[in-house]
Amino acid sequence: MTGGSPDAGPAGACPGSGGGRVPEEERLARVRLSRVIEPGDTALGRRLAEVGAEGVCADLRGDRPPPGVGAERWAGLRLRYRDALPERDLWAANTLGARFVCPGDPEWPAQLDDLGEGRPVGLWVRGGPSLRLLAVRSVAVVGSRACTDYGSHVAAELGAGLAEHGWTVVSGGALGIDGSAHRGALAVGGATVAVLACGVDVPYPAAHADLLRRIADQGLVVAELPPGLRPTRGRFLTRNRVLAALTRGTVVVEAAVRSGALSTARRAADAGRAVMGVPGSVLSSHSRGVHRLLREEAVLVGGVEEILELVGPMGEPGG
Repeated sequence: MTGGSPDAGPAGACPGSGGGRVPEEERLARVRLSRVIEPGDTALGRRLAEVGAEGVCADLRGDRPPPGVGAERWAGLRLRYRDALPERDLWAANTLGARFVCPGDPEWPAQLDDLGEGRPVGLWVRGGPSLRLLAVRSVAVVGSRACTDYGSHVAAELGAGLAEHGWTVVSGGALGIDGSAHRGALAVGGATVAVLACGVDVPYPAAHADLLRRIADQGLVVAELPPGLRPTRGRFLTRNRVLAALTRGTVVVEAAVRSGALSTARRAADAGRAVMGVPGSVLSSHSRGVHRLLREEAVLVGGVEEILELVGPMGEPGG
């Protein structure tokens, strides 16, 4: 670690915090809650909107759960709260070149407020650029982990083409389509953002450890979860709402009928964002989910120009 102990930082703003207009006590409370509240918890999100982060922390020091939270789950949350050390998480982030950004900060992307009670408590952001500025002109490119060569090629071409037009490519850092989209943007010197279902310091998947480092160097790695926390299936699914709401639109390149990428597309539709799909072979199981999406709500796209026709005229997401 740099600059002192994780248990006692210097006076003023905590290292690893995003700065801005949020009172330090409220920020520390949100940092603590990021280790307590699971992403997408609408019951606690509702309570957070009502009483603020400090109010929720006060609740957690008592025995009575808020409406919508059962006694057993409340007991587990109180144990998490007791063990959470916000200053340590901020210092761990600081050593990574990461920071905590929350609602009220200048860097906070206002379009995430569209998630309502499911809005993130805050985001851990690793990398130099402003998340808000990168997200203003951004498109999510997602798809199956087990993709075909065709899907990988298309995702890389879309990633490169969007980046060359000055757009940020957002994806989930996973194997398959996600990785190809990120690499396409990186190859042309463009900006890309990986939204993870784990801490920003966790190299998941392990095969993408180097890719995630490159993304942090050239763009941003973002997560709701504090440093050190691992992904779970539920966290992958709730992560998708952030991918969808952060961007102007979501492009699904390849997806089987049960692919998690379809969850991102549905979240995008719910948030009023553009939903697009790239067609594949009618003989390929890797494209059946995309074809179903195209029948239901997505617009067929075959290249960057068609994507920009749909997302370019729109104002800032959430605006």
